[in-house]
Amino acid sequence: MNMPTIPAKTIVSGYREDGWFGSNFNMNIYKGCCHGCIYCDSRSDCYLVENFDTVRAKANALAVIENDLKSKRKTGIVMTGAMSDAYNPFEKELELTKGALRLVDKYRFGIAIDTKSDLVLRDSEILKAIQQHSPVAINFTITTADDTLCKKIEQHVSVSSNRFRAIKELSSQGIMCGVLLMPVLPFINDKEENILQIVRTAYQNGARWIYAGDAFGVTLRQNQRDYFYQKLDEQFPGLKQKYIHNYGNTYGCISPNNQRLWLVFKAECDKTGLLYRMSDIAENIKRNYSSKQMSLF
Repeated sequence: MNMPTIPAKTIVSGYREDGWFGSNFNMNIYKGCCHGCIYCDSRSDCYLVENFDTVRAKANALAVIENDLKSKRKTGIVMTGAMSDAYNPFEKELELTKGALRLVDKYRFGIAIDTKSDLVLRDSEILKAIQQHSPVAINFTITTADDTLCKKIEQHVSVSSNRFRAIKELSSQGIMCGVLLMPVLPFINDKEENILQIVRTAYQNGARWIYAGDAFGVTLRQNQRDYFYQKLDEQFPGLKQKYIHNYGNTYGCISPNNQRLWLVFKAECDKTGLLYRMSDIAENIKRNYSSKQMSLF
């Protein structure tokens, strides 16, 4: 496949303490995204991703990643998928993420992956190899339990039921997985039954955690807001006017149901034992790894 490439002197970021899910480094192998999610914050101008809907690979990505990893003074957990899904449709043929995981294993780093794709199942053997020496955490973004609604707000991704099945398969292989329940769109998926179904289905399929940030809502800014409103007109006629009336140009658009949803969400997580605080999730990821290491001896 002849995919457009962009130059990159480095791909794995510098070391940091206590990033999301205990991560220490960030790695974006691709730039841009073709998922077509109507709400994506990464579309915002502040991230400087031109031609956002066109996926491009970083030139000589694996050689750059190898040089980055072997030059690090500290190992740690590498996070990928935050700005551009590492398992976009082109990855099936290009296998850049697969190659990067092999390098993560080779240089004995851990990995945390954010994705909306079940293609991650392809790399389960590499993930299990990494898990022998370092933490592994797979996060599936799931915003609705309804596949029909999923196709309207996340148009070109693996539907929610496929992501739940991927959690079940990876969990059955001993790979820790969780759910990113973000964003929750006011007047669309901010329903009590949706939140409860996501939590319960995540638990039933072996998820260890479900993270929903600090409030149920969506952030809107710059051209991202324009794109979101355009898609509301296409998919949910009349709803744009409700957003304008309720939120104006507010950056954080919090669901009117936020307080009730949080009570329901936390109660169900406590009932099932799913972690929902980032500090607890990160600690569990690292503690689980430490426990595995101790069991080897």
